[in-house]
Amino acid sequence: MERLLVLVRHGQSDWNLKNLFTGWENPDLTDKGVEEAKRAGVRLNDLGLKFDLAYTSELVRAQRTCQFILDGVGQSDLETVRHLALNERDYGDLTGLNKDSAREKWGEEQVHIWRRSYDVPPPGGESLKDTAARVLPYFITDILPSVMSGKKTLVAAHGNSLRTLVMVLDRLSSDEITSVNLGTGVPMIYRLNEDTSVLSKEVLD
Repeated sequence: MERLLVLVRHGQSDWNLKNLFTGWENPDLTDKGVEEAKRAGVRLNDLGLKFDLAYTSELVRAQRTCQFILDGVGQSDLETVRHLALNERDYGDLTGLNKDSAREKWGEEQVHIWRRSYDVPPPGGESLKDTAARVLPYFITDILPSVMSGKKTLVAAHGNSLRTLVMVLDRLSSDEITSVNLGTGVPMIYRLNEDTSVLSKEVLD
């Protein structure tokens, strides 16, 4: 029995393009982001992959990415579960700010700590550790059982919500995950062993 899990960060959004902290705000995909999502669907289709179930967040950039991928593999009507547990990290007071402007206001080092540390949150926001605290329970109770039952599962979400899953799947430390960046619209194909460990991983970059 194949235990297949595909993770995809959404395509480029309007706020990605403008270099803004996005978090739980809800900008749409850019034209480039649409193309990235469509290309992900084509790449997965070229591999002959089909899905039994899809998960995405409550944010439109992830939802549209998910739909473009499903369109690309010929499964436009596949059952798709939306859940806020998969939302992007909440950037709190940084939300909507240009990243360069934030560096000017708080300093390069402080903004770097907020962005890249594992457990230091920005003011009013979530650290990666906080994000993991809502993503991982949902993964364990809902997504992982689907995968382990043999349902080929797609998750289209966000850079930080997916980084928490990559941290667990790839068995990375809190220090190692700080240097991991996920490309927009790039599928990561995991196949799992019976004990939920990773049998193989392929990144379609």
